[in-house]
Amino acid sequence: MNFLVDYNLDGYAPVFLGIIAKNGWFELLTIHFVTFKEAGLSMDISDRILWCFAESNQMIILTANRNMKGKDSLEQIIREENTVSSLPVVTISDIKRLDEFNYRERCVDCMIEIVLDIENYKGVGRLFIP
Repeated sequence: MNFLVDYNLDGYAPVFLGIIAKNGWFELLTIHFVTFKEAGLSMDISDRILWCFAESNQMIILTANRNMKGKDSLEQIIREENTVSSLPVVTISDIKRLDEFNYRERCVDCMIEIVLDIENYKGVGRLFIP
């Protein structure tokens, strides 16, 4: 499963990968964290284009700062475009707490749960973790 990592979480992608590796999940799952730069996306991409890009490339958006205001907000796009087969948008509830080891571990545990049970998470829209 591919996670499209919002630009504000770029520095955490290697940390998440380290936790996944440490816990042995790579023996069971294939997980990639793709940054905006790797995907060829600009930091100022609209939420609408971001969501469409992620859906067309079968990527779960991992974010911490997309808002719920306006006609092109991520929340509005999910309400308009989400289907039963759409991948969820995973939102870190408190980016400031990612400096805490236990919080990072809980976030990764949630991501693993989502990947393991992805069929049951399709169509739910947005998930706040942990």
